[in-house]
Formats: sequence, structure tokens, C-alpha cells
Amino acid sequence: MAARSRGAALGLCATVFLLDVAFCKGFVEDLDESIGSPVKVGKMDATSYSSIASEFGVRGYPTIKLLKGDLAYNYRGPRTKDDIIEFAHRVSGALIRPLPSQQMFEHVQKRHRVFFVYIGGESPLKEKYIDAASELIVYTYFFSASEEVVPEYVTLKEMPAVLVFKDETYFVYDEYEDGDLSSWINRERFQNYLTMDGFLLYELGDTGKLVAIAVVDEKNTSIEHTRLKSVIQEVARDYRDQFHRDFQFGHMDGNEYINTLLMDELKVPTVVVLNTSNQQYFLLDRQIKNAEDMVQFINNILDGTVNAQGGDSIVQRLKRIVFDAKSTIVSIFKSSPLMGCFLFGLPLGVISIMCYGIYTADTDGGYIEERYEVSKSETESPEPVEESKEQQEPRSGDPLVPAVQEPKDVLEKKKD
Repeated sequence: MAARSRGAALGLCATVFLLDVAFCKGFVEDLDESIGSPVKVGKMDATSYSSIASEFGVRGYPTIKLLKGDLAYNYRGPRTKDDIIEFAHRVSGALIRPLPSQQMFEHVQKRHRVFFVYIGGESPLKEKYIDAASELIVYTYFFSASEEVVPEYVTLKEMPAVLVFKDETYFVYDEYEDGDLSSWINRERFQNYLTMDGFLLYELGDTGKLVAIAVVDEKNTSIEHTRLKSVIQEVARDYRDQFHRDFQFGHMDGNEYINTLLMDELKVPTVVVLNTSNQQYFLLDRQIKNAEDMVQFINNILDGTVNAQGGDSIVQRLKRIVFDAKSTIVSIFKSSPLMGCFLFGLPLGVISIMCYGIYTADTDGGYIEERYEVSKSETESPEPVEESKEQQEPRSGDPLVPAVQEPKDVLEKKKD
């Protein structure tokens, strides 16, 4: 993606944030020795120059950007020297490269596995093509040519047209079936069959395509492993006109990464279909013996016969958090048991001691308070009890008080 920046003041250069110094030196030497590249390479510590890093939208390290005019292009490809050099050459050159002859066209076909060509004169489609190229030049090459330069096997129903050449064939952009031109280019910038890894699956998430993957062990040369891989290759090759708009095909060595996506243990070899845009997946509902079985499985996915599993619902997100935490703990203990015991045992021990201290402090406080109340009641209660007894029982020597006073007339008669 390109972003406006102060690159015009800096000229044509590539700015590398927090990249290894030795790597930068090798990168610069290879650029200078290759074809006299005009790209200038520099390195900057974004932690020391946080204002510049904020201006360029740096959110992670290392970040690689190429400044061209007033645009800043982010590099999102594999972190290898050859891929970065290819990125620098592609972005620093012309946005739309002309193909003036058939010889040049054939040369481009041999050099690039995937490239796009605009055929025709000035038109609204060409303006859309230029806009798409300015956004997606970081991923692929864009060319323009006349109808006479295009190989004879290419058939065009109307002009102008945009084509993608890949997998020894070509596909023509159809505005009514393919929608927005930039979205179509983003979907078609990959070969139809790929060797999958985590980074590539992440990139395929922007295409909206389903990804059919044969999960195999490449070190295992048994018939079952090689057969599933061959079946996926055959479907990608022979049914590409039918499925290339909706499906991407490939194989992956090992099931570790797939297991983390599915939060389950897949047996190898097998076939799984991923929807990387919403984390849904489809597992086999049949035994895949040949390409026809795989085609039927794909058709069942498209018509909804096979139920999707996973997804990005709240429940699945909570399960993902628990699974990631569990996987992290297990990996720590597997790689370094002592370190795992220290990291998790020490905090648990401290928390246990704190809880025990709080509990015992509350128990002792309650016992002391209870003892205090009992002793207080013992010292205060005898006095009123004694007073009540003194009121009820007369003391020795005191005259007895009559309980009932006699009437006055009776007393007078007694007196007489």
C-alpha cells in the first residue's frame, strides 16, 4: 500500500527501520552491484526518532518502506534479501512498463510468473488500471501493450482489456463477473498452485478465496502422501477455468500451523479447505481417491452441502484465547522445563503465600476479638446479678417487711 509522505523531499530512497546492520550492508552492496540501481538505502532506529516513525505509521519492527516521490510503499513480502531487492527494483521503476514488441513480451513471460497487461488506448479502464497499479505495485508488475504485440493464442472479445498471465495461460478481466478492478488484481496476483506457509496464508486472506490444501509430510514418500498432493495439482491445472475465481490450491509440509488455525489435531496426510477471511474450514466428507472426488467435494462446499466449522464468533474467539494460552505454556515446558517451572511456579508460590497470610491473619483477628468480647462480658455481668439477689433476699438482722398491709379498721379493733 502506498501512503503520502515527505518522500519528495528525501528523493528516491528506501528507509529500513531497525534492520540488522550486516543485512543492510549486504542489501546495499547487492543493489549497487546488480544493475546500478538508483535506490538509496538507509537505516533508522524508530525508538530514537519516534516522531518520524509516527509520521510513517510504523507499528512493528522491522518495517521496510520505499519512498518514491511523495508516496511511501510498505514492503509486506518474505524477509529475504532477494525478495527485498526485487521489491526495490519493481517499485522504483515505472509504474506501467510498456511492451513495444513481441520479443519484449516473450522476455517478460519468461522472467515473471505472474504479471498484468493493459491492452488498448486511452480509456476509463486505463485510469482504473493506473490507480490499481499505484496501490498494488508492491506485489506484482504492470505492463501495457498494443494488440499487435500480444501473442496469437490470446483471444480478446472487446477492447480495451486487462489480462493476467500466469500458469502458462491467461485470464481476462470481466467487470460484470469480477467486480472492482483492484479487487480482481489482488485476487489474481497469485499462481493457482502454491507451496503454502503461514505468511502466504495470511496474504491469501485478503483475496476472499477458499484455499484447498493437501497437508502432507514431504519427507514421507509413501503413495498416500504423494497421491493427495498430485490430486490437488491436477484439480488446480485441469479445472482452473471452473474454480480459479473462488479457489486457491496448494500443499503444506506438516500439520503444525494448520493445527493452530483449526485448534485441533489433523492426521497427515489429509485435505482441508480454509476460508482465511473468517477462519472457517471444511474437512473431508469422503475419501479422496482421484481428482473427480476432489471436484465433488469442492462442489459440495460451494452448494452448502458440507458444513463449515470454526469461524470468528465470540465463542470461537474465547476458545482461541484458551488454546493459544495452553499452546504457549506447553511449548515453554517442552523447550525448557526448568524455565517453565520458574516462570509459572514462582508467581504461583508467591500468590499461595499471600493467600495463606491473608487467611491466617483473618482467623487470628477473629479469635482475639472473640476472646475480648467474652472477657468483657464476664467482668460486667456479676454486679447486676448480685444486686438483684440483694433486692430479693433480706439481710440478717433486718426486720421483715409484711407482704400485705392490713386494713385500718382491723388495726383499731385490735388496739381496743
